[in-house]
Amino acid sequence: MSHETSDRYATLTDVARAVGVYPEPAYHFVRDGLEYSARATHGPMTPPQFLVAQYMSEESIDLAEIIERLECGSLDPMVAAAVKQAGGIDQLNRNVSGEDLCWALRAFALRQWGLLTKLVLSSWNIRGTEDFGRIVFALVDYGFMQKEPHDSMDDFVAVYDFDEAFRQSFHIGDPPE
Repeated sequence: MSHETSDRYATLTDVARAVGVYPEPAYHFVRDGLEYSARATHGPMTPPQFLVAQYMSEESIDLAEIIERLECGSLDPMVAAAVKQAGGIDQLNRNVSGEDLCWALRAFALRQWGLLTKLVLSSWNIRGTEDFGRIVFALVDYGFMQKEPHDSMDDFVAVYDFDEAFRQSFHIGDPPE
């Protein structure tokens, strides 16, 4: 999954209402957790990467379309220069696997809520890693995130047991990684 700005017409409130299972804060948490995961995996987004991501969002296109436009010379020259500055197309892919995202969401949640993590997630109807997947794919459907062709709901199935993952097995002041 990669972070993407929302469709101009949909809001996270719209997504939460349409899906009807998870409240809006759950969508904010997963979206913010994806950024946390992407930073942990790929480092902070550079200005050229940000410029290309912003262009992709505004044009409602994916990385494959950037490549196509670049190859045929129809990519905005400023964006083409940003691709070059970023180090090429490969440096633009900030995809995170479903499994890696689940583990990052665990760490992100524990950093925010510590011993209350399982209670907070449960209050949002999030009781397993599959719920993270359902939220992610709802965000994909509404244009808040993009997925790679190989990304699927199966990537989120039983990644870890919630009872085990959020047991009081960490130390306050020693954030889990």
